[in-house]
Amino acid sequence: MKVITHDPARFADLPDYPFAENWLTIDLGDGFSGRMHYLDEGPRDGPALLLFHGEPSWSYLYRKMIPLLVKAGFRCLAPDLIGFGKSDKPDDQSFYTYARHADWLRQWRNAVVPEVAGLFCQDWGGLLGLRLVGQEPDRFAFVVASNTFLPAGGGKASPGFLAWREFARSSPDFRIGGIMDRGCQSVLSPAEVAAYDAPFPDEPSKAGARAFPQLVPVEDDKPGVADNIAAWKGLAAFDKPFLTLFGEDDPVLGAAGPQLAGRIKGAEGQPHAMLSRCGHFSQEDRPQELVDGVVAMARKAGFAV
Repeated sequence: MKVITHDPARFADLPDYPFAENWLTIDLGDGFSGRMHYLDEGPRDGPALLLFHGEPSWSYLYRKMIPLLVKAGFRCLAPDLIGFGKSDKPDDQSFYTYARHADWLRQWRNAVVPEVAGLFCQDWGGLLGLRLVGQEPDRFAFVVASNTFLPAGGGKASPGFLAWREFARSSPDFRIGGIMDRGCQSVLSPAEVAAYDAPFPDEPSKAGARAFPQLVPVEDDKPGVADNIAAWKGLAAFDKPFLTLFGEDDPVLGAAGPQLAGRIKGAEGQPHAMLSRCGHFSQEDRPQELVDGVVAMARKAGFAV
């Protein structure tokens, strides 16, 4: 197996992404190590806010939200998951597991943001982030979740997800920028599509993106079911502010918003919303509404500037 490093030339002059690079070396397992890239924007003494992306995106997805959140006083921390963005990319799909992704992200969290933080998560950012909340609820001040869930078997999956999983497994034309564009209600510019393509110049670099949909523990025999069942105990009891803001035009996870809100104590009585004209990548379509939700939950938690 090879660990692919990013080509800086592919990331030159990205539109609306003026953020400084930050890096942390991660123990990937089996004797391999890799560098995880992350953004760290805003006042260092501001309330820490974790911004976790999902499949098949990277921290570029948060370029519209970060300036608004920094203006509100937050310190915004947005990692590129291993296999995505500027972070290193093992080229073997089988090397990626749910447990490893969770461990890699926990290594980053413990090293970079050990203190209590707020969380915004979407897609696999929730499959990882919500597991962390369930396992270590005292380390989170509040949560805003969008188009995500914490699956734990049961065999229930939307037709949209099953079609996406098969496409990611078998499609010979797995162009990330086009996938991102189709997942939005707003139209991405050619330069924005190219920015989402930037981390993935060839098939080996897409191993992590190909693998992610196959790792979702929908069926009972999938690795990760037991860990998520255990995490749900802490997540369901999480009594700090928890808000769901889901896109009503998301065919994969849009319907999961009320289901998620209905199972978590801190979600009771919160102003949950299904956002109109909003697809799977809500950060592209409705950034202001998402930021407003973060600010509102932070204030309820006494965690705002």
